[in-house]
Amino acid sequence: MKNFRSYCAEFIGTFFLILTVCVAGVLGYAGPYAPIAIGAVLMVMVYATGYISGGHLNPAVTLAVWIRGKLPTREVLPYIIAQMLAGILAALVAKVFARVGNPIIPAVFPFYPAVLAEFLYTFALCYVILNVATAEANAGNSFYGLAIGFTVTVGAFTVGRISGAVFNPAVAAGLVTIGGFPPLSSWTYYTSELGGGVFAGLVFQALNFNPERKELTKSSGLTVVTR
Repeated sequence: MKNFRSYCAEFIGTFFLILTVCVAGVLGYAGPYAPIAIGAVLMVMVYATGYISGGHLNPAVTLAVWIRGKLPTREVLPYIIAQMLAGILAALVAKVFARVGNPIIPAVFPFYPAVLAEFLYTFALCYVILNVATAEANAGNSFYGLAIGFTVTVGAFTVGRISGAVFNPAVAAGLVTIGGFPPLSSWTYYTSELGGGVFAGLVFQALNFNPERKELTKSSGLTVVTR
């Protein structure tokens, strides 16, 4: 039952994150304030789901947390499936809100700058999450959601016109579903974002290794996380 609750929490949180991305960003209802709306919904959904599932809401984050040692191997695939399904369903729901006669034109970005931007800011997001939500020194804090949401907001304002500021394979799946990205280019987002999550987990492990105790520092606090 506990595992089922975790999967449901991941599905719900990811659904509302990607619904906001599609409606505020792709459909343009939030105009230039879309990055603020996306960062804010991520923040509140992390707070809402963190105590249940860890509030990953992002396959890249799930991989980073797994490498960190805060998620059992058997939970990785169910988490990712819940997140990806939520992204696709959110995009289908968002299509209902599309303006009649205003077609969605897929965004195309230069390959190398987009891949680099997605890798770097997905790494930044996952690295922030691991430090504010799983590090021993920050155990029990109440600012983790703010830090995570602001990281996405900063990334969206900074590289939104370079890569689309996705930072999340579930968001990429949603954008393909709603028609915001060409399907054939989506693999570049999946690989760069998952790579950023894996690298963040490895860097965190390296920087938090205690050579005197010959073990990783343990976290007794939150296991929260996300996009």
